[in-house]
Order: sequence, then C-alpha cells, then structure tokens
Amino acid sequence: MSPTDSPTESPAGSPTDPPAGPPEGRVAVRLRGVGMAFGGRTVLESVSLDIAPGSVVALLGANGAGKSTLIKILSGVHTDHSGEVEVNGEPAALRSPLDARRLGIQTVHQRIGEGIVPGLTVAENLVFEELARQRGNPFLDGRRLLARAREIQSALDLGWSDTVLKRDVTELGISDRQLLILARALATSPRLLVLDEPTSALSAAEAERLFTLVERMRDDGIAVLYVSHRLGEIDALADRLVVLRDGRLTEDQSKPFDWDRALRAMLAQSQGAETARPADARQGIGPGSGEIAVSLRGVPLLPGHPPQDLDLRAGEVTGVVGLLGAGKTELARGLFGAEPFPSGTVELDGTPYAPRRPADAIRRGVHLVPEDRHADALVPGWSLAQNISLPFLRSLSTTGLVSRRRENALGRDTIERLGVVARDEHSAVEELSGGNQQKVVVGRWLAERPRVLILDEPFRGVDIGARRDIGRRARALAAEGAAVVVLSADVDEVLEVADRVVVLAAGEIHLDAYGQDAERDRVIQTISASV
Repeated sequence: MSPTDSPTESPAGSPTDPPAGPPEGRVAVRLRGVGMAFGGRTVLESVSLDIAPGSVVALLGANGAGKSTLIKILSGVHTDHSGEVEVNGEPAALRSPLDARRLGIQTVHQRIGEGIVPGLTVAENLVFEELARQRGNPFLDGRRLLARAREIQSALDLGWSDTVLKRDVTELGISDRQLLILARALATSPRLLVLDEPTSALSAAEAERLFTLVERMRDDGIAVLYVSHRLGEIDALADRLVVLRDGRLTEDQSKPFDWDRALRAMLAQSQGAETARPADARQGIGPGSGEIAVSLRGVPLLPGHPPQDLDLRAGEVTGVVGLLGAGKTELARGLFGAEPFPSGTVELDGTPYAPRRPADAIRRGVHLVPEDRHADALVPGWSLAQNISLPFLRSLSTTGLVSRRRENALGRDTIERLGVVARDEHSAVEELSGGNQQKVVVGRWLAERPRVLILDEPFRGVDIGARRDIGRRARALAAEGAAVVVLSADVDEVLEVADRVVVLAAGEIHLDAYGQDAERDRVIQTISASV
C-alpha cells in the first residue's frame, strides 16, 4: 500500500483494550506524567509515552490537541513543564533546543521558516549546526564547508550542484527548504527524529523519497515520531499510533490500526456520551427550509481537486467538519476575500459576490473569525475596545477622527453580551485569557450585525464555558436571520452548535445532512471512509 492511499479499516477493538505500548526492550525516549499550562489553561495533562528505537510512532490529534506543545517540550523549546523526560534510560533536562540536539533529539518543524537562516547560503544552512559549535570564524574555509555540505545533502540524494549550494537559501522553494532541514537533521545520526507534518510542502515524488528514508531510519534503529493528518501515510509507515485530545493521551494502538476507533478518540467524545444538540435553533430546520444567503457553484477548494457546489442558508448554523487539509480554511478565506477562489461563481443574496480583499466582504456583511486569532485577529498592546472597533473605524469616525466614546461603548457592549471577563473596555487584550480573547474576536464581528458569519475553529484553546457562550451567540445570530458557518475538526464541537453538518475531505463534500441524519456515528464514519 502506498503511503498516499487511504487506510483500510480494521475490525473494531474494545474500548477497554490495554494500550499498545512500544515493543519490549530499550526505550529511546520516555515521557512520564508530562504536563504544561499557559496562563492557567492546561494544554497537556499527565502524558506518558515510550518511544522505542527502530520504531515509527504516529502522533494524531485535531488542531489544539496539544501536539505542538508536546513537540516543543521534546525539542527543548518549552522547559517549564511538569513530569519527566528520559533519554536512553537516563533523566534528561531539555533546557534548550541545543540540549535536545546534544541528546540526539532532532525536530523538523512544520514551519519551515523556523529551520533556515536567511542571508546564509544553502551550504552554510546545511552545515549550520556544525558551524555553530566551532570556535573562531567557521566561514573562512569555504572549500571544506562546501565539501561537508555535499556529504550532508547526499543522505537524501538531493543532487544540488555547487552553484545551488552557493546561493542564498531564500532562493530555494519551500519543498527544497524542507528537504534541506531534514538532511541537516539526519547528518547528526539522531536517537529520535520528530517529523511535524513532513509532507505538507512536498510533491508526490519528494514524499515517496521521504517515506523510503523513514523506513531506512527505522531499519537503522532510529526512533521516529511522525506527526501527520494524512492517515494513508500513517497506515503505511507507522508501527504504532497514539492520539492526543484536549491535552490527554486517549488512544494507543499497534498495527493493524482500527481507524474508526482512532478517529473517535481524536474527534469525538466517548461512544456512550451524547452531545447536547441545539434544540432551540433546530425546530423546523431542514433541507430547503431557509432562503439561500450564499451560493457557490463550481468552486474548487483545493488546487487540483474537483469543484464544489454549496448553499448556505439564512437562519441556519452550518457546521463544516474535516481534518487538517480538508479545505475548511480555504472555504472560509475564499468567502472572506482573503484568498479569492480561483474559479467558479459565488452569489450573496442572489447577486454576484466576488470579494478580492476582506474590505469587500465586510462591506457586504460577510465577517470571518479566523483560525489563528493571534496572527490574524488581535493587535497586542491595544485595548479590548480598540481591537473590537478595528474593522469599523469608518463608521465610528466623524471628519476622520474616531469617536472614543462610541468605540468604548462598543467595547462595553461586547463585554456584556458575550460575558467577557475583563477589568473594563480599556484592558489590554493580551491580559485576557484565551477564552476571553476569543470572545473579543467573535464580539468584534457581531458588532455590526453580519449577514454571514464564518467562524474558523472558534473553540480552539477556550474553556467549556467560553465555548458555550460563543455557541449561544452563534445560534442567536442565526435565529435573527443570518447565515452562520462553524468550521472545526472536532465533531462534538460542531454537533453542539450546528443545525446542519457538512463533511469535507480533500476539498470535496462527502456528507451534507440535517437532524438525525447528522448524528455522530455517521459523521465519523464518513470522515473515516473519505480520508
């Protein structure tokens, strides 16, 4: 089976089966009771995990499950954690990334920019870690540096000429930069190699080369922690999979994998737990029950994938479920004009709608709560009121001057309507908890009564109370006649708030259902069958 194929489902296992655990024998890296919290919010809770030499352990989890935090603990980035880390049977103090590398833990991060040094050549980046350990000026002997760079790139058969090796690293494409970082990591003969979404920027041929390399590393006794949302890759490469959900290790399997069970552990509550459905908003809602607010025809959500048709109706909360890479964020950003759809047509209330930038969408009443509130929605150092008013300064201004009185009133109104816990509207937004920051972002886009409200992963990093407050506001807005879209990888989050559920996988719609037809089992089975 090729790693790019979809996994096959194994017979269902019992929820009471013991964890699979690593093969008997030595342990390359062991975590015992590892926990981590940020600002009082627990992101990892008592995680224990053994990773054996010569094994590929796949780490699965939805967005916000704690995968990145766990990777950064192993990489020596996050040091203020509870619990213990052992390397080769000895307690390890990972106080910095350098400590982790000295102990044989190498990490290839998903964000390629974190692994290269602009301004240095490709060759210098390949040998960068060795250069950093040298005394004096390590750049003086260019001939020896180039020879060592050739040796390092040969591990992946990159075949770069000396001309390429002498170029500034920023001239490489994204996929070549990722291969550079991987080749550099392998040059140190690591004890544990952490690969975080390693094929996200690779072509099919480059990915196949990586898969062959991973298998070779396993044969050579290197432990690999493989983090990916591509289940076909995991099914083909991994000896074992573990699942993180809400900071806890919820599943541990050896081959053959039970994918239905793994997806339940990753995306939903236990089978015996029922999600509260929004009965207040669900009465009388079904196919064709509301007027069409947004109509998409022939719109591709992902490059090279079939175009899709989708209607979003007024008075409904439409929940869009899908794993990372399903096309959820592309749908949201396309509707908001942040990344316009390359082809197809969109209508808003029966008239053509083709926003080229967010300002176009805002003028038509289409608002987006983005996936990454820190990078795309909040301005550090600004007050709560200033952050809320940012997209609407024109309507708050007179003769070019913002009315602070009206701006502050907007802030106070958001605090009251969404239950934001803050000193007052003048509080700096970074002083708020994650849940309250998210309420500020949601409150911003509710300030001017949107026609369409899109919430991309709105519950990530927020507590249950904030989640319910945001869900209530979303349903109330739909009850007032707006079209509301909630996009999430978490099945239960969507079922808790949505009238209708759409399942996306690889840019295609695999389920579009209301009411009893959108129960958890059917949603999870659809996701399992389509990945």
